[in-house]
Amino acid sequence: MPAITEAARRSGPAVREIYDVLRHRILTAELMPGTGMSEVPYSEQFGVSRTPVREVFRRLADEGLLRIVPQVGTFVAPIQLRAVYDSQFVRETLECRTVNLAAANVSGRAKDDLDDFLTLQRRAIRDNDLERFFDADDRMHTYLIGLAGYPSIWELIQGVKAQLDRVRYLSLESGDWLNRILDQHEVIVRRVIEGDAVGAEAAMREHLQSVFLTIERLAKNKPELFEGSPAPQTNISPTR
Repeated sequence: MPAITEAARRSGPAVREIYDVLRHRILTAELMPGTGMSEVPYSEQFGVSRTPVREVFRRLADEGLLRIVPQVGTFVAPIQLRAVYDSQFVRETLECRTVNLAAANVSGRAKDDLDDFLTLQRRAIRDNDLERFFDADDRMHTYLIGLAGYPSIWELIQGVKAQLDRVRYLSLESGDWLNRILDQHEVIVRRVIEGDAVGAEAAMREHLQSVFLTIERLAKNKPELFEGSPAPQTNISPTR
């Protein structure tokens, strides 16, 4: 978890550090939708005035992660289904194309690296460490995009997937779901290593579209976490 350093406290409000901590807590569901947020306890926790905390609240509200209700209070916003489906569309479109290219560019070193990512994920599941699994998951996807020759694409994806990440973290609470994701990753890696571009793209599409099943399950069990209606699902066949 990001920490507020003493140097940052001395140098000023440390808005960036406070932002990183609170955003992380919201994305990882440590702060669940509907949780009340107050400037005073956070200003005390971080050793700053209320002004930088208020600025962070505004930034998080602009991202759709907090909801500021005048004369009432500030709350962690529900997960916006429209934003989840929009970011899912962006991610699927870009990653299915890049994994196709990755399979065409795979090398001996890449094969070892991809196997290492899978090993990290297996160990995280064994230790029931969601943070490590999530980190290894993202690093593997980042690596595949880099292998395709377009490393900056991951930065673009990162910029639009905040609401999607909230769903992903909630889905990782289930051990069965972790194993299912790992199984999907193993198929993707195997097809990339084999140089099967079409098969890798199909496996990536199936993997990324599993978020729809996650939303369906979570919305049924915890409808209070979501807001809005899901977008129509459109399955796009892999390029052949």
